[in-house]
Amino acid sequence: MKESKSQYVKRTQKDYTLSFKLEVVGQIERGELSLSEARLKYGIQGHNTIRVWLQKYGNFDWENQCPNNMTKSKTQTILELEQKIKLLEKQNATLEHRAEQSDRKAAIFDMMIDMAEQEYNISVRKKLLTRVVDHYSEKEEMSISSTCKLLGYDRQVYYRSKKSFRQKRLRASKVINLVQGVRQIMPRIGTRKLYFLLQEQLNRLGVGRDKLFSILAANHMLINPEKNYKTTTNSHHRFRKYKNLIELLDINRPEQVWVSDITYIGGRGNYYLSLITDAYSKKIMGYNLSTSLATAGSLKALNMANRNRIYKEKELIHHSDRGIQYCSNEYQKRLRQMKITPSMTESYDPYANAIAERVNGILKQEFLLEKYKVDLKTMKILVKQAIEIYNTQRPHYSCNMKTPQEMHLQQEIKIKKYKKQNPAVEESLQLD
Repeated sequence: MKESKSQYVKRTQKDYTLSFKLEVVGQIERGELSLSEARLKYGIQGHNTIRVWLQKYGNFDWENQCPNNMTKSKTQTILELEQKIKLLEKQNATLEHRAEQSDRKAAIFDMMIDMAEQEYNISVRKKLLTRVVDHYSEKEEMSISSTCKLLGYDRQVYYRSKKSFRQKRLRASKVINLVQGVRQIMPRIGTRKLYFLLQEQLNRLGVGRDKLFSILAANHMLINPEKNYKTTTNSHHRFRKYKNLIELLDINRPEQVWVSDITYIGGRGNYYLSLITDAYSKKIMGYNLSTSLATAGSLKALNMANRNRIYKEKELIHHSDRGIQYCSNEYQKRLRQMKITPSMTESYDPYANAIAERVNGILKQEFLLEKYKVDLKTMKILVKQAIEIYNTQRPHYSCNMKTPQEMHLQQEIKIKKYKKQNPAVEESLQLD
């Protein structure tokens, strides 16, 4: 008990991001979780914390809901009692038959357990010993000693198993608290990256990568990837289209290639997020959120990216699809002023600009930006928080588990590459 108290850390409203609050509110309003279930699952402190979020961010009128504990009428009570009596009569009619079959069923179930243990190499009786003894002794009002004797187990075996079970459960609880702390910031970050971020704490608990997967799976906390793609590209226009300069290029330093794209976000897909990402470090250099696909939004993202450059003396390629925003005279003029060379995809396949598409997916799926039905001002806050966390806290496999910010501040580490198949496929394998 003393150990658990020492682990307690008081949290405030500032410890929960707006993205996390909206996700919890959404799950409650969709009926996926109750208030108590949400508090237990995410480790949210305070009995009124979630109620405050519901009143502030929810779509329902939580303040004026009618209570559901109104007194029942006598007629309702009588009907319920009559239904219970009928049910009891039906159950009583089958008791004698069930009693006759109980011994046979017990023998069959015992045989099934033996076969399962032999075929699947799982010690069912050993793993469930303590829970079976506890449940049966409580149900039948028998002592632990009598129940162990009935099942043919030594009482000391039960107590050793009980101690081991408590230790494992305490360890799992500590692991879940660590994971919840990370997912309050990055709600859908995957288990492998969680293991990398928490490796030092997990090693102290004696938890490896496989055990982390098992604990999260047992608590329904594994993340299932979502796949969807909506095109925002209009390449049927009069403007000049440029050649693909990066198809066979060896990307080996930051600010060698920028990749650009526009994606839908928001629950109704009514906002457009323009992004410019460094192909080497995966850092988002510039972004802009707007309510239209006009070139102005892409230009604002480009101007922000240019302000954030730190290797301005090096040659830089700007790679994008053949959308009208990037081919427009205004956008190309700005690239020339910045001395940036344009490059464009030569196909309509989204994987031809795979790095940009992957970054879109991370922001929309891991940070849930595509789900929230909020106003423009709130969405800008969500986007700013997500990109700041993405750049400074989320590791990438291709960057040797460095964050984009860490990767961008050096030029020595080579990005991980996989067996070359074709340029588009190879690029898509250098993303995470």
